[in-house]
Amino acid sequence: MPNNKLRIGNVDITSLSDGVLAFDLCNFFPDIPKEGWVGQEHHLSESHGVSFNLACFLIQSDGHTIAVDTGLGPKQDATTPWGELLDDFKAHGVRPEDVDMVVMTHAHRDHVGWNLLSQDGKYTPTFPNAEYLVSSTDWEACHNPDLVADRFPNAPECVWPLEELGVLELMEDGHQITSEISTLATPGHTPGHMSLLISSQGEGGLVLGDVLHNTAQIENTDWVSRADIDPAQTRITRKNLMERLEREGIPVAAVHLAKPGFGRIVRENGRRFWQAIEL
Repeated sequence: MPNNKLRIGNVDITSLSDGVLAFDLCNFFPDIPKEGWVGQEHHLSESHGVSFNLACFLIQSDGHTIAVDTGLGPKQDATTPWGELLDDFKAHGVRPEDVDMVVMTHAHRDHVGWNLLSQDGKYTPTFPNAEYLVSSTDWEACHNPDLVADRFPNAPECVWPLEELGVLELMEDGHQITSEISTLATPGHTPGHMSLLISSQGEGGLVLGDVLHNTAQIENTDWVSRADIDPAQTRITRKNLMERLEREGIPVAAVHLAKPGFGRIVRENGRRFWQAIEL
């Protein structure tokens, strides 16, 4: 099994995955013409498209076991390129019962899919001993009738029932998840998108969420994807955060970048880029 664990102070982060998706380049970045990618081909998959990991970061902090984002959920059929998360949990010797917190960076479908299991119209938490945390702003957004169908299509099955089940906790900016982990509001991709700041034993780190989807956006911070709800705010958030991460040099856990998704934002020869961390 490849090494996919990063340690920041006393905090352990293990990168798990629900699968890997592939998107047509111009479909996922509709505002960027193909000629805009000239010289940027190294950011693309072998098929010259966008490869899209569905990471779940399993974090150990202050005696808690925290799952950050839960992928797209169970397979629809044998050809479905997702649905692997619980198998990955098992491969790493972790049971769903071991998780006591599930943190959603945001409420999009590829981050909430394994929150709940459904049988005969009855929902049960996939992680039966966990509290489920989502930002209050995204909780409101995923109930907005103008947004649900296109932006939060599985929220009625994967997010809404959490309240009735009594396992939902709403977060604000600066919410202290543990003494070592707090939320950082990074809006734009969704109204209430949250990244997670880690501070432990004098070391820092960040769980990014969907502030970016492809390494090309580290330098091209104005490139937005079809998934960004508020493109203008997304650009502002990404620009500011990339500058901060470059300045601070802290490790980053990026959900959609190539497995395991650990790296730093660095600058060399006048260009900013993703430098994967060797584990």
